[in-house]
Order: sequence, then structure tokens, then C-alpha cells
Amino acid sequence: MKITLIPVYFDPGRDENFDKHLRIVKDLLKDNAEFIEPCALGTTLPKADAVIFPQMIGEAYNRIEELKAISMPIMVITSEFGTVNMWDWEVVHYLKLNGIQTICPPSLEDTKLACRALLARRSLAQSKFVVYQDDPAGPTGKQSDIFKRFYWLEKESAQKMFEKYGIEIEQRSFKELAKRASQIPDNEAQQVIDNWKSKHKSITGKPLLSAVKLYMELKKEYAKDDNILAMGLNCLNESGSCDTTPCLAWNLLYQEEKLVWGCEADTMVMLTEILADKVLQVPFFMTNLYPFIMGQAALAHERIPHFPEVDKPENHILAAHCGYFGLLPEVFSDKWNLRKRVLAMVNENSNVIDATMHTGQITLVKFQPYLKKISLSEAELVGYIQYENSDCLNGGIIKVKDGQNFVDKVVSHHYVVMAGHQKAAMKLIANIFDYELEII
Repeated sequence: MKITLIPVYFDPGRDENFDKHLRIVKDLLKDNAEFIEPCALGTTLPKADAVIFPQMIGEAYNRIEELKAISMPIMVITSEFGTVNMWDWEVVHYLKLNGIQTICPPSLEDTKLACRALLARRSLAQSKFVVYQDDPAGPTGKQSDIFKRFYWLEKESAQKMFEKYGIEIEQRSFKELAKRASQIPDNEAQQVIDNWKSKHKSITGKPLLSAVKLYMELKKEYAKDDNILAMGLNCLNESGSCDTTPCLAWNLLYQEEKLVWGCEADTMVMLTEILADKVLQVPFFMTNLYPFIMGQAALAHERIPHFPEVDKPENHILAAHCGYFGLLPEVFSDKWNLRKRVLAMVNENSNVIDATMHTGQITLVKFQPYLKKISLSEAELVGYIQYENSDCLNGGIIKVKDGQNFVDKVVSHHYVVMAGHQKAAMKLIANIFDYELEII
């Protein structure tokens, strides 16, 4: 799929340079975009994903009201290299002073990134997130007192996603899903296991059979509906509904179908992961954050005696989820194994992923309620720590710039981890998804 762009010119003002630069831009973005016939600024514009100015002239200073009237994102791609020209900074800054935001990529790769963002924004309005849950914060849950506090389970959260991006949140029964999965014959699941290249990295026996059956049933559900962009399952609080967990299923479905998942059916995580996967195209996963300065509140939850010894512990965070680093797909891992469950609240037959990624630069990110802001922290993964007989058998150690500021501004215990420092990329696409970055 490609995005649709409308080249816009200043009338009078369309000349040889406009047409020359338009031809160049069309060639550079031939795999990313289709171009409508150029339109003059101030005329009625047809429907498209964005407006593009392949040429910017001083007349822009006198056409502020017409520019303000453009309701689509505005791209300024004026160099022969598929970027904004440096001398156009004068104009685009003046436009910004007048409340007109533009997309001005400094490299061709960033221009293509913006195109992917526009395509993802369009696809959101045609898509759904499917969550499997029956009574996600109900009184019979394993951690009902905790789950009652999660914003992503509020009706307002789903309503805001639909209002802003057109995403439908469709709830399906976890109990019925689990029942269908359990009815799959063992020999059919075994055939899948026999063809799985990574079976040597996995638990065996009934735990693996159950994990594969849930994967098979989820894959059937996904295959029936072309509009599914992400899936989640309330695997912890409603763990009594199933004899296994979806960890292997999410790993395989991402590997095979590029299906984005949300642990514990966190739709705010799913939306954040869409940006990582479909737009930035960087390795990502979700985990829980336990800042060292939280002390016993964090230690007790993970059943560990102390945090690891580090310089400036106030600027460090333990990353752990369901006993290990997090649900890190095999395709993003340097070490990966499927192991038996760690958390006591899930069935003893359940599975969990034990994986690590290369240490180095990372970004912690998540959408905030109302979807007006994204919380972001560029950080560093400095190593790993293991605690025997705990809920953190292998956790990550993350260093942030200012731990106290992080805790003051943190928006959730769930955050998405992206490989590399991604602030510049997230800022570049902010106008397309209409959010502000809050740096923590």
C-alpha cells in the first residue's frame, strides 16, 4: 500500500523548478507514495493523506490563512535529495510561529519514515484491536484490586481511541477461546511443534502442547478478520479461564504475521507498539518498570531481597515482567527460550519467554490517557540480573538520566521498550499522529 500526496503550489508561482522538483520527489518516493495532480494553494483540495510542497517560496509569508486552512499534514520536501532545504527553515519556522506545523525531514530515510507514519495513521481508522477478556477487573480475578486501577480497561480509553484514530476495540470471550483451544487434538498440535524450528529452545510435554493449541486458535481468529491490527489477552487477572498463557502465541504470530500484541490486553501498549513496528520499524516489546528509588514497594512485588549494586542507583530501573525481562520476540533477541511459568497466579502448565537483547541505547515510551501526549525517555540497557526463587529470574537493568524526574512523570508500570534512541523519530511523526512528547 502507498500513501496519497497532493502537491501544492503558490498561485501565481508554479514554474519549471516546481515541476522539476516534483519529478524528483515522485521518483524518490515511487515505492511509498502516489501523487494527485498538483493543486494551487487556496483551492479546494481532494482527499489525501497529506499535502506536499516540493517548492517553497517567500509568498508563503503572505498566505498564512490559506495555509492554516489545510486540514491535512503538510510535508515540505524541497531538496533534490528528498529532504527539506536548509534555506526553507526561515519559512517553516515562520509558519510554526503562526500555528502551522510542517513535516520537514532532514534525510530521505526520515521522509520515508513520515510516509510510513501517514500510512499507519490511515490504517488505524480501518482497523480493530481484539482483546480476549470476560470480566477483566472483576471480583473473581487473581489481582482484581490492582486491575481496577488500569486506564486501558476503562470505557473512556476505548472511546478516545475511536474518536481520535478510528480504532475499534472489540472484546471477545477469553473463556470461549480457551475452550476451543483445549479441544484441538494433540496430534494436530504436535505436527505444529514438529515443524517449529526453535522447539529445541522450549519446554516440552503438555505445557508446550497447550501453548501451541492456544497459538493455533488465535491464528484461526486472526486469519478470519483482515481488519485486526493488534491482539491482546487478559492472561493474568483472568488466568483461571485457561490452562496456559499466550506468550508463545504472541511470539509466533508476530514472527509469521507481524501481528502486534498487548500483554494483559493493554490497548495503550498496543497503540504505542504500532508506532514502533509499522512506522519506526525497530525492535520493541513491553515490560514492567521498577525504579530503584521505589524501594520496598518494588522489591516486594518481585519477591527479591535487594536491587543490584550500581553507581547512582537513584537513576536505575529494574525491568521485569512475568518472571523475566519481558515478552521479547525471538526475532529481536540475542538469547531466547520458552520456559515454564514463574508467577503463581497462572496455571502451572503455563509458559513464559526468557529472552535478552543486546545492551545499549533504548527508548521507553507509552501513550498517555486522552492520546494527546506520549511519555518518552531515552535510556540505556546496561545489563541483566538474576534472582533465584523470585518473580525476577532474569531482569534487565536500565539507566535513565534522572530517576527522580522519571518517577515524578511516569505514566504507567507498563512501558514499551524500543531499541535505540528514538526521540528524533518520534518527534518527526508527532504532527501526523497529533501528539506531544513529554520527555521524562
